[in-house]
Amino acid sequence: MQDKEILERLKKIVTPYTQEKSGLEGFNQSTDFIKDLQINSANLVDVVLDVEDEFNIEIDNDSMDGMLKVEDAINIIKSKRAES
Repeated sequence: MQDKEILERLKKIVTPYTQEKSGLEGFNQSTDFIKDLQINSANLVDVVLDVEDEFNIEIDNDSMDGMLKVEDAINIIKSKRAES
């Protein structure tokens, strides 16, 4: 799976939780979920659950704690998919 496809799917997942909609316009690998999109910590857990469902993976707590930017999420998704 290509980074671009993961990026597009991630954007769809985070859109409903995004408080700062202008952050979605420049959505890319360096987008920060909290700073750029203003997704609060409770909703970040929802994002992780949605990512697990969308990509059919399980994200452990350590990985979840490191998922602050889109690039982090892409790397975790690729890593978890490679394990399965």
